[in-house]
Parts: sequence; structure tokens; C-alpha cells
Amino acid sequence: MPKVALYARTSTVDRQDPEMQLRDLRQYAAARGLDVYREYVDQISGATTKRPALDEMMADARRGKFDVAAVWRFDRWARSTAMLVNSLAEFRRLGISFYSYSEAIDTGSPLGEAIFTIIAAMGQLERDVIRERIHGGLRNARARGKRLGRPKTRDDEAIRALRAKGLSYRAIAEKLGVSKGTVQNALHGG
Repeated sequence: MPKVALYARTSTVDRQDPEMQLRDLRQYAAARGLDVYREYVDQISGATTKRPALDEMMADARRGKFDVAAVWRFDRWARSTAMLVNSLAEFRRLGISFYSYSEAIDTGSPLGEAIFTIIAAMGQLERDVIRERIHGGLRNARARGKRLGRPKTRDDEAIRALRAKGLSYRAIAEKLGVSKGTVQNALHGG
């Protein structure tokens, strides 16, 4: 009998009960003849990067512990389209189907596979739009004469003066409190 892993996430802010999500997911598993391998529950904000139960679930997926991953809604699973796309791609590589109860999307079906492709395309679009905004902002800042990057903290004149006195790169670095690489960059136009 195929095994399913159930994932529920509730917000600590709203003090929600994960039982509603789990009840629906258990009914889905029973209706499909799936054996519930384990229920993973995070009671944590969706914006939080670290989710212990989700991390455990992904580790178990990589160990081949289950065949289907089920979640109540996409937003319970992923913080962003990119995270969703990456998770679905990893499940695909591992041969694990993904099911979202509220959206009724099952990547194990032809329609679910097509929807995954659309979601993946939207994720790529989201990444491309963000990248273009960043590059546009950088071009605009440069056009206005704004210096980008960390400000220089080295004193090139002091470095050249100490080198002219015969000090080694290492000695100059120690004297000025910078790295040897910083000294080399100052002397060689970096």
C-alpha cells in the first residue's frame, strides 16, 4: 500500500488548530487507499525560514519513506512560488507525488502534472521579474552617479608609502589592520 506523508502548518499568531487540516488530509488518504506514514506539523509563521517538521519531512522524502506528500493548501507548504516550485521539482526527482487538498491538485495525474508545469513557469517568471527589477535599480543608481558596493576602507597612499619603505605585504597588512589581499589589491590596481 502506498504511503502518504501529511503536512500541516498553522500560524502561531492566530493560534490555529492543525487538526482541521489533518482531518481533511486523513480523509483524502483513506479515500485513496493510502497508508499514513507520518503527520508532520509546524506551528510557526509562514514567513519563518526554518520549519522543523517540514525539514524532517523533506529528509524522510529523500530517504524514500513515503510515496505521496499531502498538504491542505499550497500556502501552508510554501512561503513563495519559488519555494513551491523547488519542492515540487525535488518531489518529482524523488518519484513522490504531491497533493494539495484545497486546490485539488495531484501531481500524480496528467492534469496535476500540467498544472505543475504552469506553476513552474510562473515561478521562473517571478524570479526573472525580480532579477530584472534588481538590475534596473542598479543601472538607475549608477546613472545617477551613486557608488555601489561596500565603501573602501583601505588607505592606498599609506600602503604605497609603506611599500616604498621596503615593508612586505604582510608587514603592511599588520601595521594597517587590513588583509594581505587588500594590500596586494591596492598596489596592483584591484
